Amino acid sequence: MGGYILAIDQGTTSSRAIIFDGDQKIAGVGQKEFPQHFPKSGWVEHELEDIWQSVVETCRAAIADAGIAASDIAAIGITNQRETVALWDRATGEPVHRAIVWQDRRTADFCDDLKAKGHEAEFTAKTGLLLDPYFSGTKIAWLLDNVDGLRARAEAGEIAFGTIDTFLIWRLTGGVRHVTDATNAARTLIFNIDEENWDEELLSILRIPRAILPEVLDCAADFGTATADILGAEIPVYGVAGDQQAATIGQACFEPGMFKSTYGTGCFALLNTGADRVASKNRMLTTIAYRLNGETTYALEGSIFMAGASVQWLRDGLGIIESAAESGAMAEKADPEQDVYLVPAFVGLGAPHWDANARGALFGLTRGTGPNEIAKATLEAVCYQTRDLLEAMHDDWDAPDHASTTLRVDGGMVVSDWTMQCLADILDAPVDRPKVLETTALGAAWLAGSHAGVWPDRAEFAESWALERQFAPKMAEDERSRKYAGWKDAVGRTLSSR
Repeated sequence: MGGYILAIDQGTTSSRAIIFDGDQKIAGVGQKEFPQHFPKSGWVEHELEDIWQSVVETCRAAIADAGIAASDIAAIGITNQRETVALWDRATGEPVHRAIVWQDRRTADFCDDLKAKGHEAEFTAKTGLLLDPYFSGTKIAWLLDNVDGLRARAEAGEIAFGTIDTFLIWRLTGGVRHVTDATNAARTLIFNIDEENWDEELLSILRIPRAILPEVLDCAADFGTATADILGAEIPVYGVAGDQQAATIGQACFEPGMFKSTYGTGCFALLNTGADRVASKNRMLTTIAYRLNGETTYALEGSIFMAGASVQWLRDGLGIIESAAESGAMAEKADPEQDVYLVPAFVGLGAPHWDANARGALFGLTRGTGPNEIAKATLEAVCYQTRDLLEAMHDDWDAPDHASTTLRVDGGMVVSDWTMQCLADILDAPVDRPKVLETTALGAAWLAGSHAGVWPDRAEFAESWALERQFAPKMAEDERSRKYAGWKDAVGRTLSSR
């Protein structure tokens, strides 16, 4: 079969499919955007049929682009937007509602009520997560309570729940397999990451019937077989991981202390803490980095909700750019004397603040402020938020050699040299950009390829990681400190509790 692997990368705004060859090089690509739905302020939804059709089309396109037959593919790996909730009819496979996206904030009041009742400590102790609308659990509860007759059908075993990986596997296998992996399960707010099972007490608090939940497997496992009518041949699904964990794997961050950050729609930074589950003092998340051969590796994670999505706002909301690529060039032309700060709390603030009610704001505007300064502030905000996360993680984990931290980066935003240099300057740390930027898809592909026995093992795969460019900090310390202090002041003015 030549070691060809099909990686499905199902994201928040588009679906991608990439064919990797036996040397882990890209042989074919397909990509398709799909509509976003915003029925109310703070609500974000996807049509599951749009997602499914986009995945099928991109897989077929990637196979055609690679010039291979479906029968040449040894296995499929899946990586997906996490926390997004899908519910569907077990008998027909039809969705019972649009998917509620991870960005959606409709359950903020519900989360506040659960906190007021003293439940957050229990959720955090068992799941490593916080009570925030970001996670799947309260979204599931909302659907059960707000779709007519759904709770009764769920309790009767007629309804299936899944994150997007689970929904895709169900469709790929013709409804034969209802499964997920440990990394996606760990983001639902109802999975105990110590005992590694669905937690009965948390299910009871959220009133979620166990009957709707999938089986949880390792990240590299037999998830089922895609039927021949979809892609042209029966192909086993051997790898699954949530997008940020897949990027961690694709960046070969297999050793404790390794740190990666992905800059896509949001920004997600993970610090590998090995077999040790580290409890955060700074409202970072404790999560599962990956589970292989029954052994779990944990991570600290910080989540920024708006990264590339803020650049999309420059394009679609303000209309000051036509493509994301223009933002770096505009930032370079900005007036260096203007200190403009964008706090991109369009859907609340993530780590370390977790303020669902905060909203975006611009500070430092003058009559001389124009599109260039706003573009620069948008890109700088991503860098400042990354520093917020890194400082919190270092405070949480007392492992040695923090001063030598190097950040491995990936995602659409990292092609901007200006942004990556700004990131190194604000962090005062080197930023490594790999030769293969499709690290999320590569991580899913490695899980599938290694399980199929056609790709190298973990150690050999880690040795193959290749650096494209390292960005070293150049900014003077007094300038760095002054700019970061201005950022912290701007965030303080934006928090809803101020």
